[in-house]
Amino acid sequence: MSLGRHSVTVTDPVGTDPLRCDEFGYGLGRLDGVLVLKYRSAAVLEFAESRQDFLHQLYWSPDGMLATRHGARTQFVGHREAFWAHRAVTHEVRAADRQTVYRICLREVPPALAGLRAGAVSVGREAARLIEAIARPGLDEAEGLAARDVIMAGLGTSTAEFVGHHATGTGFAMTVARALSHDPGDAARLEEWAERLHVSVKTLQRDFEREFGMPYSRVRTKLRLSTSRVLLETQPVAEVARRVGYSSPSAFISAFTKEYGCTPGRYAAT
Repeated sequence: MSLGRHSVTVTDPVGTDPLRCDEFGYGLGRLDGVLVLKYRSAAVLEFAESRQDFLHQLYWSPDGMLATRHGARTQFVGHREAFWAHRAVTHEVRAADRQTVYRICLREVPPALAGLRAGAVSVGREAARLIEAIARPGLDEAEGLAARDVIMAGLGTSTAEFVGHHATGTGFAMTVARALSHDPGDAARLEEWAERLHVSVKTLQRDFEREFGMPYSRVRTKLRLSTSRVLLETQPVAEVARRVGYSSPSAFISAFTKEYGCTPGRYAAT
């Protein structure tokens, strides 16, 4: 496919084929063009270690966690964020089973991401809505390019931008949620987070209820278990349990079974 002067091959995912992969392009051949690939997976969806020399890429999933790697750094990205990879930067992305992943290919760098080689970026509410909108049939080119401009403007790298995009309360809960999504194994208790943020435990607890409709412990559990599904097809249960913060495999198995109605052994690497 072509996006500008170059004929570009976008590296395909490896492993089990996705259930579907739909392609949507607007302004292809122009500097301000955008190509969107929408994947729906039946099993683990892995974009193996690759480097794209002509296009910048943004990976986003609205319904699960992404496990990403750039160099020696592994980072987990939730649905309020995406993973950005500047062109010519080697990276790897993995999603769990029954998950939707959008891969947005660009020739221009969004203003807020200038200087970022690869990493998690915040996706504003309107930007997230428009990513889904431009990956549906029936949108004309002018509408697609206008949506692309809003998406570009709705990305950010800092915690302040993340909170600004998503918080309706004080922003303390969102700050914690971003940290937990990147490292679900963090064992810090609510009291420790309150101390780090220089607020009272009650203030932080109220903010979690306001932002997520559930307490801190439940938010952390959901992040841990969502992340575990991405890891289980490549790592044994005991290692996944440790990595997402459970003190024992049995505690992890119990929580996983309660959440998903099946044991993690269904997904685990052998």
